[in-house]
Amino acid sequence: MCFDIDDTLIDFTSASRDALAIMIGRDDMWPLWECVTEAHVAMVVAGKLDYPTMHRKRTKAFLAELGMHVSDHDAARFERNRAAEMHSGFRLFDDVLPCLEWLRASGLSIAAVTNASGSHQRAKLDALGLGRFIDHVAIAGEVGAAKPDPMIFHSACAALDCEPSEALHIGDRLHTDAIGAQSAGMCGVWLNRDGQQDTEGVAEESGVVRLASLSDVPELVVCEFAQLGAPPPR
Repeated sequence: MCFDIDDTLIDFTSASRDALAIMIGRDDMWPLWECVTEAHVAMVVAGKLDYPTMHRKRTKAFLAELGMHVSDHDAARFERNRAAEMHSGFRLFDDVLPCLEWLRASGLSIAAVTNASGSHQRAKLDALGLGRFIDHVAIAGEVGAAKPDPMIFHSACAALDCEPSEALHIGDRLHTDAIGAQSAGMCGVWLNRDGQQDTEGVAEESGVVRLASLSDVPELVVCEFAQLGAPPPR
């Protein structure tokens, strides 16, 4: 079993959005923050920036869009304060622990697969008590490939000592997680808690599984084992 981390196991967006609103005194700039962040994370994945530099440059670029041109020092201070607010707001979704406890009791190995900073993600997993469930964390910057590249999914499968066809990957992003995993030969699962519309029919066309909650994972896992002709989890 493989899982994305942010907005799959941990409610990252709520914590990050609330922290940003506190820092700038308004709550309508989240779409801009996401856009600027995505562009800067792409540079990290491409090997052009490290994460600390990306955070500072991302913050400077975002504040510049708001008409605030700040120094590197002030951008770094803003980022430290924003990160502190965000970290204090991290929470697990209610369906996470029951799901992971069932998987662990069933004897299944579990990996986390993420495009975010390794040190931050491992610390986050440990702080929220998830480290004890995770056998391996596949980090894009360490693997040298980011989701949806098949390489990062294959690296997680190798660490769990299984073939891609024997593994499921669950994530909240249709293309990055579900379709990426499906293209890597895994069972790709789109965790769609908010009922987002797949207006182009991409999920159906690619054959990914859609779930509204991680509480549906046990039934899905048993069905997948049956299709593989393997004994169900104990």
